[in-house]
Amino acid sequence: MDPLRVFAGNASRKLALSICEKLKTPIGDVDVSRFEDGEVSVRFNENIRGSDVFIVQATGAPAENLMELLVMLDAAKRASARRVTAVLPYFGYARQDRKDQPRAPISAKLVANLITVAGADRALTMDLHSAQIQGFFDIPFDHLYAAPVLVDYFSQKKISDLMVVAPDIGSVKMARAYAKRLGAELGLVDKRRPRPDAVEIMNIIGDVSGKNVVLFDDVVTTARTLCEAAVAIRSSGAREIYAGVTHGVFSPDSIERIGRSPIRQLVITDTVSHESMKLPNNIIELSIAGLLGEAVQRIHEERSLSTLFI
Repeated sequence: MDPLRVFAGNASRKLALSICEKLKTPIGDVDVSRFEDGEVSVRFNENIRGSDVFIVQATGAPAENLMELLVMLDAAKRASARRVTAVLPYFGYARQDRKDQPRAPISAKLVANLITVAGADRALTMDLHSAQIQGFFDIPFDHLYAAPVLVDYFSQKKISDLMVVAPDIGSVKMARAYAKRLGAELGLVDKRRPRPDAVEIMNIIGDVSGKNVVLFDDVVTTARTLCEAAVAIRSSGAREIYAGVTHGVFSPDSIERIGRSPIRQLVITDTVSHESMKLPNNIIELSIAGLLGEAVQRIHEERSLSTLFI
């Protein structure tokens, strides 16, 4: 079998090291740096001809993260790797996944095209903002969920009178899956956006009075949706409020906003690096390295990933 090689861009190096630790394989030697004018420079320092190459890199902002991935994919392909898989712990530029207003782009499709043209033979990601993005790729695409990691965490807490609440209509399907696995009731926060990045809570669907509530979502950026939902839920008589989110993409002021909210604890995963910031005690970061590592191993061995999708 072709050798398995795992490489990392600067956005996901810590996660890639954890994945390699799970796989019991050393991380690949690659220089991802900058020329003096700031352009991305990539050089693989080992022979990867005929290898099964996995490049781990989240593609959220800044745009340099995406550029690093594209240049690494091109370099690996030109170095005659047999197969190159883009491992995207967090797929950035996913918010604009449809043309919902005049003169707007479909940036998710653009990024999918860029990754494919750059040389990826396959892509692997975690909790897409919209499941339809899978169809934007013309290469094999594996979509994993952080549910096993988050469900395990909240199951071990043994929270009584537990109720899972979707913070908006878009996350109902995800919340229903979590509620089923946790044996909890399901509720919904009905909201609307009067303008981008602004949230107005309309109604709470479901009786949260006296319940301990967990809000589940795929991404937290400004944290307005989570915090406004938490305020509304507390006003409706809920006791303790927790939140579980896959991607902790924190914008300025979001950490402070969470600190002022009724959310007792926010649980995120390490799909996005937080090495440059200090997370407060009420934000817990779990690792999805084991899940991604198992997926990488199965792809390398041409085994099914179906059991990882649930």
